[in-house]
This record gives sequence, structure tokens and C-alpha cells, in this order.
Amino acid sequence: MTDVEIVVATEAVVLMHERCVHWPRTRTLLVADPHFGKAAAFRAAGVPVPRGTTEETLRRLDAALVRSNASRVVFLGDFLHAREGRSPETLRAWHEWRVRHAGIEMVLVRGNHDKRAGDPPAELDIRCENGPLVDAPFVFSHQPIESGDGYTLSGHIHPGARLRGGGRQSLRLPCFWFGERVAVLPAFGEFTGLADIDVKPGDRVFVVADDAVLPATMPSHA
Repeated sequence: MTDVEIVVATEAVVLMHERCVHWPRTRTLLVADPHFGKAAAFRAAGVPVPRGTTEETLRRLDAALVRSNASRVVFLGDFLHAREGRSPETLRAWHEWRVRHAGIEMVLVRGNHDKRAGDPPAELDIRCENGPLVDAPFVFSHQPIESGDGYTLSGHIHPGARLRGGGRQSLRLPCFWFGERVAVLPAFGEFTGLADIDVKPGDRVFVVADDAVLPATMPSHA
């Protein structure tokens, strides 16, 4: 297993292969776009998709919490995918997970899906904020928008880096994307898809490949 430590806005942060960021000085774990209940919402609409995505997402979150020893989790939006995703199976998995981590502070900076799906159930004890939320030198936001209050850590776009090899081969992997004033974290949830990124000169990109985070060289556009 390989994580990567980098410096952002004078702070050391760790890019974890579970697709989240650990800020060690404040023992904070930053998680973007878990989209809990997405598969259940699709099944409610009659689309046959696999079960178990919520359990797999929570398993990775458990692993990240154990490895980081974080005392706070900040969700950077889209905790829930849709109201239809609040199935009994999903609600039970959430409750059992929260009981295991009752001593950890949890905060949600609401995203566009949260505004439609509603806040997490009250028994999960997750404080919900509209954001952006300032915790200097960082600004926690769902949307990747520059802020005068600090360096923005965000989600929303589910970034993917397209790597090209010989013979017209290509592979798209989830990635961490750090620009001059804004970073975008990979989507944490299963079954979320990827969007190509438009890298600028000086940007740093790190792909997640299985249980490793690796720097990637991407073509940039001025």
C-alpha cells in the first residue's frame, strides 16, 4: 500500500489510496462524493445494478479511519445520492457504521445532491453546513471554486486522469487534482463514474491505482 504526502498551502497532507485526504495536524479526514444509496436509487427506478456498494464504501472509510487515526471526518458534499436511496438496507449499514465510530466528529458540507436528497438521518450525528467552510489555511467546499479565504479542497466533478500507452491504449483512473488555488478530490463512492480533467501548467495530478497513489504526468493546456 502506497500513500503520498505532499505540501499544500504550507500544510502537509496525505493522499490515501482509499481515495481521501488526511490532514495530520488536525487529524482530519476529507472525503468527497460518497453518493451513498446511489445503487439503491437506481434499483428503485427499475435499473438492475449490483448490491453491496454501500458496504464497500463504508469498508474503505473504516480502513482510512484506522490507518489515519483521524478524529474528524469532513464530507465535501454529496453524502446522499437521492431520497430513493434511503433503503432499509442502506439505513441499517449507516447506523451500524456510525455506532462503531461514535467518538469521531463528522461534518457534511452540503453538495448539490444533498440539497435534493436531504441531510443524513439525525441518528448519524453528522453536522451539516451549506459551506464553504473555512478551516485555515483551507476552505472546504463541494464546488471547486477559488476563495479569498484560503486554498479550496473540493469534490463534485469526480476527476479521472486518462493515461495513454502504446498501440492507442488508454486507461482512465480516479485522481487527486491540485491546481494553484483549488484541489479536487476523487469521488469516494462506488459506482460514481469519472470525468476527464483539464490540467493547467503547474497542476499536480496523482492517480489511484488499486492500493497505491502515484504521480501522473498529464498534458497541460495554458
